[in-house]
Amino acid sequence: MTHAIIVEQTGGPVVLRWQRATVGKPGPGQALIRHTAIGLNFIDVYYRTGLYPTPLPFTPGMEGAGIVEAVGEGVIDLAPGDRVGYGQSPLGAYAETRLIPADKLIKLPEWIGDDMAAAMLLQGLTAQYLLRQTFHVKQGDTILIHAAAGGVGSLACQWANALGAIVIGTVGSAEKAALATANGCHHVILYREEDMVARVREITGGQGVDVVYDGVGKDTFDRSLDCLRRRGLMVSYGNASGAVPPFDIGLLNRKGGLFLTRPSVQHYAGTRAELLSMADDLFAVVKTGKVKVQVNQRFALHAAADAHRALEARATTGATVLIP
Repeated sequence: MTHAIIVEQTGGPVVLRWQRATVGKPGPGQALIRHTAIGLNFIDVYYRTGLYPTPLPFTPGMEGAGIVEAVGEGVIDLAPGDRVGYGQSPLGAYAETRLIPADKLIKLPEWIGDDMAAAMLLQGLTAQYLLRQTFHVKQGDTILIHAAAGGVGSLACQWANALGAIVIGTVGSAEKAALATANGCHHVILYREEDMVARVREITGGQGVDVVYDGVGKDTFDRSLDCLRRRGLMVSYGNASGAVPPFDIGLLNRKGGLFLTRPSVQHYAGTRAELLSMADDLFAVVKTGKVKVQVNQRFALHAAADAHRALEARATTGATVLIP
């Protein structure tokens, strides 16, 4: 017998219930893993609230690290005792043990600790596709990253700085501004106190940025478009403030022939070869020290509701992990 967080109805953090659970033996192509750390991400909130519908009941979570305890038929590149992590999987990470498709697991190098692995894979793979695939950031590009002190933001700002970009970040407090600066932002905008669009235009000499990375959604979408240069790219990759409402596509033309995309990690890591290539790129930049993974909050897994409250209150910085 094991334990897991079970959601029987969608709603606020209170629906995250710690319960006994039964986990069977791995079937063909599956692995049974015992978690040592689990990543907390805003997508977990989307599923908990019902913004992203999924059949009930379910166990949240898409990111974790642990030890392989058993593998099913046909699994040839993993064995019991292997240290593994994952950053894009079927729901089910908020559990002491779980079954998972083995092709979603990544063997962890010795130098990556369990907390770091659980904190870096979903957010790090997200930063990888944003910066290296959705828009290939290069020396001299000027980019805007919202929530620059958050999980994805803190990694993306460091990585973009290392690539030679001019990095503008938005944050909600002076404390987070200091973190964003430490993460490599050349300019930090306190969005509650400053006119974000005016500041971006000032920083860029009136031109606007090449790309906006917006994981906030509804609250920043319109202003993000106004921060772009002519033919700039808007990357809307999350909905922390709620879903972006429908809009007239002609708006993109009126604001300068803009481009808009709404990607997610599964569209880039859809095959095992793609997943492993992205992970190798992420591991390489972290190993150089150019990107540091900051695990700033830890909660017991059974207290996942408290972790969600802190995340939604914007009371977290960097990464947060749940410990079974």
